[in-house]
Amino acid sequence: MNPTTAHLALPFFDGAHRELGQRLADWIPHQHIDERDDRQACREWVRLLGDHQWLRYCVPAGKDGVLGGALDQLDSRALVILREMLAFHSPLADFAFAMQGLGSGAITLAGTPAQQAAYLPQVARGDKIAAFALSEADAGSDVGAMQTSATHTDDGWALNGSKTWISNGGIADFYVTFAKTDPGAGTRGITAFIVDAPTQGLDSSEAIAVISPHPLATLNFTHCRLADSAQLGTLHGGFKLAMQTLDIFRASVAGAALGMARRALAEAVQFARTRKMFGQTLADFQLTQAKLGEMAALVDAAALLTYRAAWMRDEGERLGHGARLTAEAAMAKMTATENAQRVIDMALQMHGGLGVKVGSKVESLYRDIRSLRIYEGATEVQQLIIGKAVLQS
Repeated sequence: MNPTTAHLALPFFDGAHRELGQRLADWIPHQHIDERDDRQACREWVRLLGDHQWLRYCVPAGKDGVLGGALDQLDSRALVILREMLAFHSPLADFAFAMQGLGSGAITLAGTPAQQAAYLPQVARGDKIAAFALSEADAGSDVGAMQTSATHTDDGWALNGSKTWISNGGIADFYVTFAKTDPGAGTRGITAFIVDAPTQGLDSSEAIAVISPHPLATLNFTHCRLADSAQLGTLHGGFKLAMQTLDIFRASVAGAALGMARRALAEAVQFARTRKMFGQTLADFQLTQAKLGEMAALVDAAALLTYRAAWMRDEGERLGHGARLTAEAAMAKMTATENAQRVIDMALQMHGGLGVKVGSKVESLYRDIRSLRIYEGATEVQQLIIGKAVLQS
């Protein structure tokens, strides 16, 4: 069995998931985009993923398929499969796919029929690039500390403040943006809005350069005027909506980390089999074999937690539970990203000097994996989530 799809035989997946994974495994190796310009490459990946209908898994189908999704509702296992496979081949392709889902997820969960019809089909086709604007310079993990405000006016809302570390910043067509509508109420005073990129008073030109290039920017809102119809979900219900959105996609972050870890392991195995040393191959040394064994165990341990979290959410939705599985998703995200960092580090070490050569796959993976331990809830936040759940059990 193809090592990139062997995990699909696990009982967490059904026939539709296995077929989806196999189709993507057959398609993605033949796609090549020049990623030296990360912003242009991200646009091209969105277009390519949209043209080949992979983005349809980021949104629901809607009644009679009007919203453009491939499935009746968001399927966590499908998201994990897609992100794992994309990240194995191109972390930037995974980023482009993931942001279409995260950026539109709150519209899927809480949008009016008009909002869903205006945005979700275009997200599924790749005609609109989505973004999720929650973090601020002094309000990352502490969402309730956000300072961006939305004040109601005679003709709608006025947004003032800034958001930072915003993925797809500067290239997105719209931003699901969270702002304080009751400044003294903490997390209970946050409301979500849909802000189209051309809106007067929004400046998304302040790009942020990071160690693994992908589109990031700071958004500045200066008397940014929005119609009442831009409000997304209930007044003051933004924090709950943001957390629900992150819960859906947190397990898929683990899927992306898995893809990178599997690629690092594959690169290490290939290198060990071919690298000559002291009259034999690197793979002939017991130390190498032990290290590869440790890497494989780390990957599989993370995979089981990741697939469990996705399966539990899908089963809950199917049975009508709709229960939040925050702790399970946190375990998956924490373990997969931390284990992937260790696996990639060991793969780079095994490559010796070649591992730190710019342009080698393990070198780029070393940079790619680092941000996953921070975004959508840093490892330390996941630890707190899990610890609180244990104490409440």
